[in-house]
Amino acid sequence: MDDEVFRALADPSRRRLLDLLNVRNGQTLRELCAELDMARQSVSKHLAVLESANLITTVWRGREKLHHLNAEPINAIADRWIHQYDRRRVQLLADLKTSLETTVNDFVYTTYIRTTPERLWQALTDPKFTEQYWGLSHETDWKAGSEMIWHQGDVTIAGPGQVVVEHTPYTRLTYAWHHITREFADSVGLSGDVYEATSREPLSTASFELEPVDGQVKLTVVHSGFGPDSVIRTMIETGWPRVFADLKSVVESSAALTD
Repeated sequence: MDDEVFRALADPSRRRLLDLLNVRNGQTLRELCAELDMARQSVSKHLAVLESANLITTVWRGREKLHHLNAEPINAIADRWIHQYDRRRVQLLADLKTSLETTVNDFVYTTYIRTTPERLWQALTDPKFTEQYWGLSHETDWKAGSEMIWHQGDVTIAGPGQVVVEHTPYTRLTYAWHHITREFADSVGLSGDVYEATSREPLSTASFELEPVDGQVKLTVVHSGFGPDSVIRTMIETGWPRVFADLKSVVESSAALTD
């Protein structure tokens, strides 16, 4: 995968597309073409290369296909290479990694896990496994519209609107992100100011999409519903990549997961 990422980044037109998405994430093909002196077919080919390298993720909204930056491969390259060589020579990667993690509005992140949709679904919904990589569990029957109660250690989080939104086994799972309660804030060490800001934010929504690809599962999280000054949005930028990294480790190594 590293080779694909480097090849994708080597082309100036593809770097320009990443720059455009960094300025405004979630653009359509038509919107991207309007910014480039390039035929629509050429832009489509460049986007396909970027998507193949996992540098962008596409999400359908109605009839529109939206393109989002994806930080996962840059995170992986930075973790592998950035501490082994002169940091100045890889500053471009560091800057790109930062820019991919600081985009606004929807947070979109994609990773590939060597498993089956059934095993990954179990890891996402079974509290025995969510506690292993996330340190929390969900109490719900997983039916659309059902209440979700979150448990993190001794802390219980519940409240209006904290529900399952969509539950399509092995394909798509969507639920409302939890309330920020005083008990939760104290347990994770949030300052008083951060607690006050986050507790006033409306509930956001996290969606997980699973797609089998060549013996792996392409897992995409789309976390949406943030205001322009959302504090929670800045918090999940580093939170989700860590959760996904631990999830990947548990799923690929656990013999207890079943199909």
